[in-house]
Amino acid sequence: MKRVLLTGAAGRIGTALRQHLRGVYHFRCLDLKPTEGEEDVLIADVEDMAAVMQAMQGMHAVIHLAANPSGAQPWESVLSSGINGTYTVFEAARRSGVKKIIYASTNHVVGWYEKEKAAHVTWDVPVRPDSLYGVGKACGEALGRFYSDAYGIAVICLRIGSFVVQPQPQSPEDRILRTWCSPRDLAQLVQKSIDAEHVQFAIFYGVSGNTRRFWDIRNAQELVGYEPQDDAEKLLRQE
Repeated sequence: MKRVLLTGAAGRIGTALRQHLRGVYHFRCLDLKPTEGEEDVLIADVEDMAAVMQAMQGMHAVIHLAANPSGAQPWESVLSSGINGTYTVFEAARRSGVKKIIYASTNHVVGWYEKEKAAHVTWDVPVRPDSLYGVGKACGEALGRFYSDAYGIAVICLRIGSFVVQPQPQSPEDRILRTWCSPRDLAQLVQKSIDAEHVQFAIFYGVSGNTRRFWDIRNAQELVGYEPQDDAEKLLRQE
């Protein structure tokens, strides 16, 4: 069983990944608060290099989720938990010899295309953040590219969409019909990304197989075999 460091393990996404992938990986959980139901837990800040280095020992891979998730956060928060924390995780992985990082990015890295009502957005379009939060995540993607090229660490960045356990769309105009990512689809994408041995660097959209999606998931399907099981459209039809 691969040993995987999960930062931000007590958050919504971290909790869902632990539930879906428990038994697939042995998780070491790092967070600022206790992680319920886990034995291998380290309470620490991802900006603390010594603590993160300690957490990296013996790990096969890292899933880096820890950061302020607010899209309206000020630059000071983006700089601390977003950029500095991500640098600390990447650098600690390099020093510890960890060779795979799954980085939780965001759709807000390319959010301006949505503002302009683009009908189709691929993974390789120029970055166009819609917020300072998106700017910070774009920096994390750039760090991933650098650590992959310079140090041979395999890095997969997941531009996660609307992560809601059970959304309740009210009309065909609801954004979540296009952007939803279900817990089991994200867990599948994370697992396939960790287990992929042939991908050195990639950016995938973390979105379910929604009928109305505008983010292109073909590279995730082709490179790691991602096969989303859920479609937000079915939730609308149940209303």
